[in-house]
Amino acid sequence: MKGYRQEGLWFAYLAHRVSGIGLALFLPVHFYVLSLALTDRESLDGVLHFGELPVARLGLVAMVLLLAVHLFGGLRLLVNEFGPWSSRQKSLAAASGALGFLVACLFLARTL
Repeated sequence: MKGYRQEGLWFAYLAHRVSGIGLALFLPVHFYVLSLALTDRESLDGVLHFGELPVARLGLVAMVLLLAVHLFGGLRLLVNEFGPWSSRQKSLAAASGALGFLVACLFLARTL
């Protein structure tokens, strides 16, 4: 008998929670940088120059990946709330994760 942590839907659950935590950690930083546009334009210029570095671009791609995973994980949860899971729905849950990864890869290709 397999443990529940080896099921694909448990990994979907975990990916949704981890992406939510990542987005929650990013949001205050994002609001701080936006506030620099109103209060300290010189510091904002420094942050914008940092954004041109490859490591910052990689971080941006990671944020888009987290957002896509969280979005499609949320859609998976909506489907889960409104009906019982079938094997087709499990396949759709896996496809939503793959779609989130594809969105992040397309974003990465566009930024390079």
